Parts: sequence; structure tokens; C-alpha cells
Amino acid sequence: MLNSFIYHEIRERVQIPSGNTDPFIKLMSEKAEIIRVGFLEQVKNLTKKVPLKVMLGDGTVTEQESFDPALVRRFFDDFLRKIPNWNNQGVSATSEQDLRRNFIKFEIKEGNYLLSCHMSLQYHALLYYKLDHRVIEIQQQLSELTDRINTLTLQVGPENDKLIEEKLRQRGYREMDHEKLFELLFSHDDLVQELGQSIKSTQVELADLNSKRDLLFRELDNMLIEIYHTTPVLIDENRMIAAEEGCLCNFNLEYVKNDSRQGDINLSRITEKTKCNLLDLLGNIQTIIAN
Repeated sequence: MLNSFIYHEIRERVQIPSGNTDPFIKLMSEKAEIIRVGFLEQVKNLTKKVPLKVMLGDGTVTEQESFDPALVRRFFDDFLRKIPNWNNQGVSATSEQDLRRNFIKFEIKEGNYLLSCHMSLQYHALLYYKLDHRVIEIQQQLSELTDRINTLTLQVGPENDKLIEEKLRQRGYREMDHEKLFELLFSHDDLVQELGQSIKSTQVELADLNSKRDLLFRELDNMLIEIYHTTPVLIDENRMIAAEEGCLCNFNLEYVKNDSRQGDINLSRITEKTKCNLLDLLGNIQTIIAN
């Protein structure tokens, strides 16, 4: 009698599937596992790879394989439309560097209990160039522009000094130290303007070259395409946080009191009617995922 009392007072947060031996939770877990397997099969079909020829940064042509994430998003969207009684926030997506994730979360309240689900696919996006000869042309132009900019930048200082010396020599000024040169420039606006016009031509050329280079970089960026890769296996939340590829499908059962979710559940207090309704809800998801 004492052991039975202790067992019925066990409280816990229930993630489904669960290793809990409670008969009701075992039934929930069995249904959830069938749903997970069905979801995995859907993901395998949605992420079938097709070959695609792309170009590396050095112009080398290579063949890669990719799937279309839009198919996964469409599947999630269609799935949510088939469960109108469940609350959801639509299809969500995250992007962090080359890591991508598409997911849905949906939940429904049954009595004082909240059943929720998280379905997700995590994958990587790799950048390649389109198979286009223009990519090589842009890279060659960028190389030539960069060389010219570097050469001109190194020459600007010495050439400007020579230019100033020549202008001063033409006006009869020779071998002036910095202090005298400053005094001269301060008192001769016409000389400052003349020197400025001569130096400005070099600066204009540099600005023009930098502008052309920026335009080419933008054009090259527009030639980039993403190749998507994932591994169709079931993973848990820890592996997802660790940036592993794969799909996740988990359910959670929580107790709701005063509109607040409680982290523990007294399984003995769940009525038979509520249990049946919760099992029916999972059964409905099971039917949908199988079609």
C-alpha cells in the first residue's frame, strides 16, 4: 500500500516518447514513436538530393548535390492546415552563418493538460558560384583593378611630394623645411588651389577604380548560389543545439494551472476521459503524418 502511494505521487515533466513505465505514458510514447518514424520518412522524401553543377572560386567546375528547402516549408505549412484546432505560430526559420533550420511548434489544451509538439529540420547551406563564364571574367577584372589600385596607392605619397617640389621650383622656391612650407601655403591660396587640383586628379582616379571594384564585387555576390545539405536522421534537442544535421520530432505533456505551465505532472490525477482524448489527438497526428 505504501509503495502504491509513493508511485502515484511521482511528479515529473513528461517528454514523449518517454521511458516512463506508466501504462498511459507508454501508450502515448508508442504513438509518438510511430509519428516520429512517419515524420522521418517524410523528411527523407522531401530532402532527396539532385545533382547540380556549380563553380568554385578558382573557376573549377564541380558537381554537388542539393535538396529544396521550399518543399520542407510547404510540407510544414500543409501539415498545420490539417490541424486547425491546434494553436501554432506558422512555419518558422532560423539562419546562423551556414546553419539553417525550418520548424513548427503546435499545441492543444485538453482539460488541465497541454500537449505540444516540435517538428524541425536542421541543415547546412554551402556557397558556390553559378556555372557561368562571367564569374571568371569578373575575377580577372577584379584582379587587374586591385593591382592598379595597390600600385597607385603606393605611388600617391611619393608622387605628390615630387609634384609639390616641382610646383615650388617653378615658382622659385627651393629646399624649404616643413615650417616654411606651411607658412608659404598659408599665405598663398592660389598655390594651394593649384597643388590641390593636381593632387585631386590622382584621388579621383583612385575613387573611380574603387567604385568599379565595388560594383564588380556586388555582381560577383549575385552570382553566388546556396547548396543545401542535411542528413535524414532523427536527433534530439541536444544534438540540434550542437548544430548537427537531422530532424527532430518531440511531444511534451504539461499541466496547466491558472494559465501557467507547471513543470511537473501527477500522472495519477489525469482522468480516463482526458487520457483517451490525448491519445486520440496523437492518433489524429499519426494519421495525418502517414498520408
